[in-house]
Formats: sequence, C-alpha cells, structure tokens
Amino acid sequence: MGKKSKAWAHIIALITIIVWGSTFIASRFMLDYFTPLQVMTMRFIIAYIVLLLMKPRFKKIIWKDELIFLLMGLTGCSIYFLAENTALTITSTSNVSIIVASSPILTALLAHIFTKDEKLKINTIAGFIIAFIGVAFVVFNGTFILKLNPIGDLLAFISALSWAIYSLILKNVVNRYDNILLIRKVMFYGLLTAFPFLLLEKKPFNLEALANPKLLISILFLGVVGSGLCYLIWNLSVRKLGIVTTNSYIYVIPFVTMILAAILLKEQITIIGILGAILIILGVVITSSPKNSFHK
Repeated sequence: MGKKSKAWAHIIALITIIVWGSTFIASRFMLDYFTPLQVMTMRFIIAYIVLLLMKPRFKKIIWKDELIFLLMGLTGCSIYFLAENTALTITSTSNVSIIVASSPILTALLAHIFTKDEKLKINTIAGFIIAFIGVAFVVFNGTFILKLNPIGDLLAFISALSWAIYSLILKNVVNRYDNILLIRKVMFYGLLTAFPFLLLEKKPFNLEALANPKLLISILFLGVVGSGLCYLIWNLSVRKLGIVTTNSYIYVIPFVTMILAAILLKEQITIIGILGAILIILGVVITSSPKNSFHK
C-alpha cells in the first residue's frame, strides 16, 4: 500500500470521527422533541433513501450473505444505538461515554482471536491505554462523577461490544460487495430490526417539530452525513487500514464533542480536558505506528 493512499485513509477516518463527534450535538437538539428511538429511525430512513438515490439498483445477493447483512444491521445500527441511548436514560453520560469508548479495545481483542492479519501489537496496547485515559479526562472535563449503575453500564458495554462485532463482520465483507450496496443493506436491516421496538414504544412522531429549521437541518445532517455518507467513507478506511487502526480513531469522538459543545453550547473546557485531548491524539498516533505483534 502506498504512503499517499494510507495517509488518505487516516484523513478519511478522522473526517468521519469529526462528523460523528458532532452528531451528539445535533442529537441533543432532536431529543427535546423526539425519543432516541424515533431519532434513530429517522436517521436510518433518510440514510437508506440517500444511498438508494446514489445507486438505484439492486444486485442479486447470496442468501447466506443476507444473514450476514442482518447481523450487521443489528450490531452496527439497531443494537448499538438502542443500547447506548437506553443506557443514557439509566446511567450517567460520563459512564456511557467511557464504557462505549472501550469498543476499539474490544475490536482489537476480537481481531486478535478471529483474524490472521490484525494481531495485538505492543504499540496497539500502549496507544489504547494512553488514549483511553485521555478519553476519561475529556469526558469528565474537570468534574469527576462516577456512579456505577449495573443495568445502564451493562447496556453501554453491550453497545461497545456490538460495534466491535460489527467491525469484525465488516472486515470479512467490505471487499466483497460494492460499498454503497453494502451500507444500504446495513441501513435496511438496521431499520427493520429497530421497527418492532418503535411499535412497542407507542409514542407518536411529532413531525410538526421538523418545521423548525434547526431540527430539520439536524435530522438531515444525522441521516445524510452521519449515517449515510460516514458509514461509506468509514469502510474505505477499514479497507486500507484494517479495523483495529481505523477504530482507534473512535477515541477522538469525545474530544470533538467537547470542542463543539464549548462553541455551540457554551460549555467550559478545563485544563483536564485539554490534557485529555493531548493524550487521545498521542494514543491514536502510537496505535497507528508499525510495531511487531505478539503473535508470530
């Protein structure tokens, strides 16, 4: 792989993470008028429509692969978002942020066990530890509040594990199918598996609220960019860098959210938050550097 190609893969991963970090701000606007499940459903519908418009054709799929797409829709969309959003209603935001940030570590462990080319490396472990400490600093940002809530914390862990499993499955199919068709399938099954929960929730959609330009822009941003386009370009990074290095960029999400919250929501950034940001960047750089693996 050329250095230029690899550099672009890192840039794409970083751009995706900047967008995903900003989706928390857009979601915060939306959650004043819609339930988390409703926001998630609207995101998937918009993303699917956009992907369909980008490539309005259907390809014959092996039925065995349909099961794989179903699992990807569950792990990468519905279970991931449902578990995380439900956890936010039960336990503290800090707990959820810290636990969900463990997904790169879980991904690395699964990749070490189930893949031949992405074994644990010394720099991976060191980078993960440094970045994870940085995430903790950024999340708490000078206010250390950690209260254990077994159910909420377990749901947050399920969310992190769900994304790790999605990443592992993605690695096995990302080079076999057209990128747009692949993510369209993922969004379709994400929507399909979320629909029963929407029926159980029995809460009407307040669609009139979308007349508010801020809310309309927020949901379009979440659906078109956050769910549709970002899942696509994330796959490009996975193809070039693998799931372990690409997922290490997830540590940057709390940092992006902290910066945008300071700009848009006037939240204060402390010295602890800045130190955390430095540790996150350092951790990601260390993780991405080539070193010998433990496995020969």
